[in-house]
Amino acid sequence: MTDYFGCGAEGRLGGVMKAEDMRRSVSVSTFLETGRDICRMDIAAGKQALDRRIREAAIHRPGLALTGFYNYFPQDRVQVIGLAEDRYLASLSGEQRRERLQRLFRRKIPCVVVARNRRLIPEIPPLAEAHKVPVLKTRMITKHFINAATIVMENLMAPRLKVQGTMVEIMGIGVLIEGKPGMGKSETALELIRNGSALVSDDLTEFRLDSSGAIVGAPVNVTRYHMEIKGLGIIHVPSLFGVAAIREAKRLDLVASLCRPDSKEIAESGDSSSDVFRLFDRDIPRVHIPVAPGRNLANIIRTAALDQKLRRLGHDAAKELDERLISIMSREPYASE
Repeated sequence: MTDYFGCGAEGRLGGVMKAEDMRRSVSVSTFLETGRDICRMDIAAGKQALDRRIREAAIHRPGLALTGFYNYFPQDRVQVIGLAEDRYLASLSGEQRRERLQRLFRRKIPCVVVARNRRLIPEIPPLAEAHKVPVLKTRMITKHFINAATIVMENLMAPRLKVQGTMVEIMGIGVLIEGKPGMGKSETALELIRNGSALVSDDLTEFRLDSSGAIVGAPVNVTRYHMEIKGLGIIHVPSLFGVAAIREAKRLDLVASLCRPDSKEIAESGDSSSDVFRLFDRDIPRVHIPVAPGRNLANIIRTAALDQKLRRLGHDAAKELDERLISIMSREPYASE
């Protein structure tokens, strides 16, 4: 078993981190900018406090808290005032309403979102300014906003790692091509793209662990849609091969490690089909591919991806051949074929 330092990747990442160590907080500013269009949000009050941190991805409706029940109150989450909360507050006297809202804002919550584009209750803006809590508004109804905001927050707060390597999609299979510098990762990916595959990222890939447990790869923003080919320079992939030749993100299904024929990885891996690439404490199938003159690396990687697709469907060629040989050898010596 190997970890994500990979074949000849000494010193690339500077250390192994577990997924739980990489979960992070997100500023309200980042949440607003990322989800502005998806969640149809805008700032309504407390603009000076957009640097407050959101530490939990889940979204919370503080209905019970507004009635005075704080035995369980997740104060690190985005707080959403929907139609029910708005109507409840409207039913209170001005003094009661201010007291209930003040208790909420004192809890150091990251932000409040008012759904359905409702007019702000008069007590909210001064409390937002006094306690430095941003108040956002969304035009979406509450349940739709919570669904959309949860997806935004899960993506923003997912553990992330950057790994040196080029990622492509081959027939629906996400493949990371990695190895020492000069092994031909980008050139191999270019040949795959020319034959119908799609580029996810070149040279450096950012991986995140999503809420379903899948590892998803995406390009870093600065190199998105571009590749560097030795002797040619920088190319813009969609301009040369069309928009069908790129992917914004893709789940990682297979790692192809390009190695020298005499490398210790080849000797140690034995049956390469049983080797794995360790990332976020999860095992990704890995194949070691020796690089030598005359070898068509793109064709080999494409075949490895298709074989991985068959394995996911329950067809293991090596296992089937092994079972067939055992069956033949277990027959009578003179049994006719």
